[in-house]
Amino acid sequence: MDWLNAENLVAVGTAFLGIVASGVMVWYERRVPRRKRIGYRVQMDNPIGDDVRSGRPNRRLGLFDEAPGMADATLVLLRIENDGSQGIARDDYTGPERHGLTAVFTDRTIRGVSVTQPTDTDHLMDHFTADRGFGYEDNTLRIPRVPLNPREHFKLLVLLSGGDVGHGIRLYGGIRDGEVHPNRSATPDDTPPLFSRAARLISVLLTVCVITLATMVVVGDDAPPPIGCERGTLTLTGSTAFAPVIREVARKYESDCEGAHLTVDPHGSTAGLRELTAAGARAREGSPPLVALSDGPKPSGLAELRENRVAVSVFALVVNDGVRLRNLSTADVRRLYLGQITSWRELGGPDLPVILVSRDANSGTRQVFQRRVLGRGEIANSSVDCLHKDDPTASVVRCELDSTEQVLTTVAATPGAIGYSELNVADRAEGLHPLDLDGAPASVDAIENGTSDYPYREIEYAYTYGRPPADSLASSFLTYLTRGNGQDVIRTHGHLPCWTPEGLRLCAQRNPGGEAGPSGG
Repeated sequence: MDWLNAENLVAVGTAFLGIVASGVMVWYERRVPRRKRIGYRVQMDNPIGDDVRSGRPNRRLGLFDEAPGMADATLVLLRIENDGSQGIARDDYTGPERHGLTAVFTDRTIRGVSVTQPTDTDHLMDHFTADRGFGYEDNTLRIPRVPLNPREHFKLLVLLSGGDVGHGIRLYGGIRDGEVHPNRSATPDDTPPLFSRAARLISVLLTVCVITLATMVVVGDDAPPPIGCERGTLTLTGSTAFAPVIREVARKYESDCEGAHLTVDPHGSTAGLRELTAAGARAREGSPPLVALSDGPKPSGLAELRENRVAVSVFALVVNDGVRLRNLSTADVRRLYLGQITSWRELGGPDLPVILVSRDANSGTRQVFQRRVLGRGEIANSSVDCLHKDDPTASVVRCELDSTEQVLTTVAATPGAIGYSELNVADRAEGLHPLDLDGAPASVDAIENGTSDYPYREIEYAYTYGRPPADSLASSFLTYLTRGNGQDVIRTHGHLPCWTPEGLRLCAQRNPGGEAGPSGG
């Protein structure tokens, strides 16, 4: 059976071990220490005299120096606690004497004792009286039968003389159904452990199992690469506006799919479609390893090109920041691009000449602008440098550039300039700002939510020559782009993927603004 592999067995075993270990710890904590237990430990054993045989010199003033017998005096702090799970009553002490416990300080003599307890256990002090056996003689301290609830404790600060620090200290006595024992708790100068020994052991075992499982998964992972990766070479051409998306998706595909080599060579939607058509005609059979991206549908007469709808792209008119207008009507835009408005002052802007910075005829961004906003072509080119008229009869300066980046750079650097670009690229540019059209902002979110009639938008297409084989790199990459990890990249770059619920609705329309468009083939 497929699920009976090493990874699954280790995973199930790890989970089972964790459950068993947790159950054992709960059982241990609740059942094993049910005995009555008194634990004790020495929290301090320090010299206060000038005898430094212990290797721990000190400084002293006052009575420590003047009182007799202080030359070899020491202070011991002894903590006594109920560290079992049951309370201890006076009758649980089984010794024949009045007192319950005895502490012996080897080779030292007791000079005085002080008793302390937590603030919430003041009742314990009533038991430390002479008639209940509390007292000392030579090196022996008698401790009364003090009742202790679980986790209650008291401390004895003992002044000693006649011996060195570190000499044996022992506490003994009888407890019915229990014991008196030294415990392992840390002294005040020690760093207490974060976890008990049992907890550390269980953590180590679980960690070893998890690391083993991870190692087996990493080393032995022979699962197929994602989305049916294919090897080979593929060229991606066409739209410069969509090129940032394609470059990033291509890098991700190469990273995910070993043996795939993709070349991104954008130089305009129309030029890309022509290149694809020519490559298909040269191929003796089948589909060439070439995909052309286009801002909008292919021209008519190219029936051999097969379309794949990728995303809805939003474009924007952009103006130099010196033109302080934020909104234009579609009618005013058409007048601008007919050369009928020569100064921005005619539209309520600054007294600057209008300079039209356009894309070349191969640009899909330009074709979308003409199709969706102008409803016709632009006027003739009149300038090479976008500053001076080469045609003295032209009413305005109009130049054409080869890429979106060139348009944005020129508009930002040229007072009075207006151009167009893919929205997400325009939003990141400095020195210019996008324009609303008829009061509708250029917004992917508004278009996705159906709250905007912004016209300057279009479906982004990926074209192949005919239908590439299902096991080809072209087919695999298009699936990755439209339905795989490429969707996240498309969104990151400010486009709406066609394979989202809203994207499906918008991309099902030939014209994303709602009108019937030309056939895509």
